[in-house]
Amino acid sequence: MLEQRGFELVPQVVPAASIADFREDASRLALVDPDAAHGIRDLLHKSPLVRSSVGEPWLRSLLPEGVVCVRGILFDKNPDANWLVAWHQDLTICVKQKCEVQSYGPWTLKHGVPHVQPPMALLEQMITVRLHLDDTGVQNGALRVIPDSHLHGRLDATAIEDQRVSQGEVVCTAGAGDALLMKPLLLHASGKAEAPMHRRVVHLEFAPGHALAEGLEWYEAAL
Repeated sequence: MLEQRGFELVPQVVPAASIADFREDASRLALVDPDAAHGIRDLLHKSPLVRSSVGEPWLRSLLPEGVVCVRGILFDKNPDANWLVAWHQDLTICVKQKCEVQSYGPWTLKHGVPHVQPPMALLEQMITVRLHLDDTGVQNGALRVIPDSHLHGRLDATAIEDQRVSQGEVVCTAGAGDALLMKPLLLHASGKAEAPMHRRVVHLEFAPGHALAEGLEWYEAAL
């Protein structure tokens, strides 16, 4: 289903003990930088717990052989940070330093980290895993996706609207412990929570271990 539809919800993946540990770690990280508590980036650097968890059998069982975790973000949509995200594709990766390489670009700098759009072939091989630490329903800002939209390459604003009209959208409601697998090129969005509470999600991106062009290194890969 993942390759065909672009997403797959797998129920009750995260063990109960791990959910409790992730929540505790989220609280710790929020105290370190309260202004960024709603979106903690560089998660593989900042959280030894998350870094070690990417090798756990319960997570690896969802993934193909030979992929490594190359980015981690902790999102927490809550009463103090309740935002919406427009329809988009995840088109960029994080690397340690800028290096002019054929088929990579354009380049941007976000939060002091070089980001670049890689070749389509790399994006097509990547998988995102979103681990839900809280129940996430329609009223709590659940992710919305447009099925099959990952099959059409990079989409401009007109094509995005065409996909939304022709394909319709699916709301990915999930319970605590559920995992949502998705392809980076899948169109996705989320609205503001109507009844905001904690909506903590550990967002992990995986790619083939040797997928980058020579001269580039992943910014935070857990090898």
